[in-house]
Amino acid sequence: MPSKKKPQPRMLFASPDGEIFDHPDLLLMVRRGDEFGLPRPDEIMPLPDESEFFMLPGRHAMGYSQEDGRAEVMEELAVAAFACPAHTVTGVAAYESDDDAPVLPLLSYAAIGYANGKFWVCAKKVDEDKRQVFTHVPPDRIEAGAHELLSEMPENRLVNHLAGCALTSGCPAAKNLALGRFECPLPTSQACNAECVGCISYQPEESGFPSPQCRISFRPTADEIVQIMRRHESRERRPIFSFGQGCEGEPLLEAELICEAITQYRREGGLGTVNVNTNGSRHQAMPALKIAGVNSIRVSLNSARKAPYEAYYRPKAYSFEDVRETICKAHDVGLFVSLNLLFFPGITDTEEEFDALVELGETCRYDFIQLRNLNLDPELYLKLMEPFGHSPSMGFNNFKKRLKKALPWIEYGYFNPYLG
Repeated sequence: MPSKKKPQPRMLFASPDGEIFDHPDLLLMVRRGDEFGLPRPDEIMPLPDESEFFMLPGRHAMGYSQEDGRAEVMEELAVAAFACPAHTVTGVAAYESDDDAPVLPLLSYAAIGYANGKFWVCAKKVDEDKRQVFTHVPPDRIEAGAHELLSEMPENRLVNHLAGCALTSGCPAAKNLALGRFECPLPTSQACNAECVGCISYQPEESGFPSPQCRISFRPTADEIVQIMRRHESRERRPIFSFGQGCEGEPLLEAELICEAITQYRREGGLGTVNVNTNGSRHQAMPALKIAGVNSIRVSLNSARKAPYEAYYRPKAYSFEDVRETICKAHDVGLFVSLNLLFFPGITDTEEEFDALVELGETCRYDFIQLRNLNLDPELYLKLMEPFGHSPSMGFNNFKKRLKKALPWIEYGYFNPYLG
């Protein structure tokens, strides 16, 4: 029988001109919170397709010397990977930063090494859905689909916005709309009632990093929304429609508009799963959303504890207590409730966070956890979380197993599920 033992990957480093090399002696190290160590064998995998490499400016590669039994820091720059969607990072790249190192862009930074002719990344696959895999989709097919949308609905401002996202920024949700498959994005809200540290649609100049997406600049009408929904339903036999996209603010601030559009769509026989991705700030809207025909909500959390949550989301005119009430109220009125859990190794998978998630599940009864990555400079997030105290990491797989045992009804994934 061939051995199934996973290799010990060697550390990667980068030259100043961006060439990437594997070190002949030093092993890959990872960081989980304040801990540095070797990757757990059950938490690495071959680098999946459509992942990306990064050279980390101002950050020096760190590897483990088996000969000396200690970590070594090199002059050369550290390397990290962005694991493609459906994969959750289990260990962050280990490095030592210069005092003047620039803030990193809004991405996740998985540890990555090399062994047996393959790149190995600290990540695990959490969803089999191919929703954001475009490996075998010719770019000209996406472009043609976007132009077809524009020609069919030239006066629809939301179509113009989303087609532009597909053609210029390469947004996966907009590309799927152009292809007429999977999940249909429906951005609606120009405003937000939070100032998330890692917001991808708005960043002040003093943040040190730009927002990768532009927030929608108009308020669509119910007719514009429904027109897109009808069109997508005609092409996808299991359609999912989602309000609350990366290119907008908080959709519950437009709850009345969403209810108007969904009521109209359902009245005309519209099928599929209608979902709202939200920060959970307006629990008062849950009954109306249910009556209108919304099936599910997805509430974003970096933590189920008040202080860490509010440090990251920086809510305005709402609090973490409102988020809890939204989860409870959504369950009470019969909505399917997902948590968009922004996972960060060594923070999320600690006893404090685990206990809080269990208590939240027992009290408010959520159904599903989307194990998304928290996309932020790791040192910035660790500094933000420093005041709140965290015990050692229990590891990603152990975290999942223990949470499932404590809350046996929950399921895991990465994307909004189709509910029929």
